[in-house]
Amino acid sequence: MSTISRGITATWWYTFSGVLMFQLVVAFVWTTVLFNAVDNAAIGAVVGVGGLIWCGSAVPLLLQYRHRDDAAGLTAGWRGTLLPLTIAVAYGAACGILAGLWIAAFVPVVQSLMLLNWPAGVRVRLVIVVSVVLAGLWFIDMRTADVISQEALMRTWWVFGVFSIMLPPMTVLSLWWWDVVVTLDRARVAEARLSATQERLRVATDVHDLQGHHLQVIALQLELAERLLAKGQADAALEQLHLARTSVSEARQGTRDLATRFRGVPLPDEIANAVDLLRAAGTTAEATVDPGAAAAGASVLGPVIRETTTNVLKHGGGKWARLSLAREGDAWRYEISNDAASDEAASDDGAGLDGVGRRVSDAGGRVEVRRGRHEFAVVVTVPAVGGGEAR
Repeated sequence: MSTISRGITATWWYTFSGVLMFQLVVAFVWTTVLFNAVDNAAIGAVVGVGGLIWCGSAVPLLLQYRHRDDAAGLTAGWRGTLLPLTIAVAYGAACGILAGLWIAAFVPVVQSLMLLNWPAGVRVRLVIVVSVVLAGLWFIDMRTADVISQEALMRTWWVFGVFSIMLPPMTVLSLWWWDVVVTLDRARVAEARLSATQERLRVATDVHDLQGHHLQVIALQLELAERLLAKGQADAALEQLHLARTSVSEARQGTRDLATRFRGVPLPDEIANAVDLLRAAGTTAEATVDPGAAAAGASVLGPVIRETTTNVLKHGGGKWARLSLAREGDAWRYEISNDAASDEAASDDGAGLDGVGRRVSDAGGRVEVRRGRHEFAVVVTVPAVGGGEAR
């Protein structure tokens, strides 16, 4: 999930802080109510300090939930859950014994259980049962507990009960919202990959149909030429060879026309497509394009944009990327930068960057690669006439 959820990090931290804040509020309400109910400051201190430790134990459970694997089940990463569950049981036992409240004994344990990686549908049924049980325990405590015998404390007891009972359902709702966001993000990434795959299949189909037709025609013409030569009809065989050569030329021209159709996309559209692709992969991408960039030829810079975008997707950290295309005098300057690349991208013998360098060099331009600690950039400059401008 880590690669998928990079683009929804803010949503996760909203969920994380919301669950933790509500748990802290419950611990604060417990401390306040119990501190006023008993004349023993030590009990209030135990409930308050223990509540902070209990809230802290929820942090590793939440972090483990963020990176959970739906197919792994409840037992995945069980070692990381033992300590938080032990703390929850100990805190619940301490609160239950010191305050004499059943609900105080059960809520910490139930809350920690809500943060585990339950299978689909189990958590919803579990929280319904738990809410009913907690409501019953609250009612029993209201009738039997000594700490709420004071009439003035009855008003705060409602706050105590409502916050305690609502903690598990609010936690489940927050986690459900996070699961929905993750599912939508996965669907968005899958849609982007599917679109790219469909485009590749369409190109492959066009190439197959074009080349398959011409190759079949050429094979028939050559076979006919062989038969004519065997019969001594050299002139007719020569004509078939001439037709076969013509078919070869047509196949080459058709292939060039097909490549031109995909290569002739205006550069602003190329950059827009690159930005969309990067964002679909979870990267924060932005672009700056010169108003006159539509006049720039795509024969050189188009493949360069596609290749460098692929390089960012394959080797970059995936957090951010910036693209720009601007006119500088008699040249076009294209730059793409992203967070620090891996060692593979930084190697000088990368096939991708070598291909970009050869293509730009053939057009009379130059390539500059900048590698910093927190940034990797490729700057391409090509002449406006000949290499980088449309005729």
